[in-house]
Amino acid sequence: MKQATQPRLDQLAGKATITIEQTARLLGLGRTAAYEAARRGEFPTRRLGRRLVVLVPALLSWLEAH
Repeated sequence: MKQATQPRLDQLAGKATITIEQTARLLGLGRTAAYEAARRGEFPTRRLGRRLVVLVPALLSWLEAH
């Protein structure tokens, strides 16, 4: 299995959404911790069908506020 690389904030330009897993790597969290934080509303998420995604503009605003 190919190991995913650590995303960087500058790589988010032009993206509308990222996965919870990508958000976890970006924030230095484990997958389970990221899903729990999302469930608690600790960072901005939206449901697209069955998928839970993070809206990049909202995440960037959230990061600036925190």
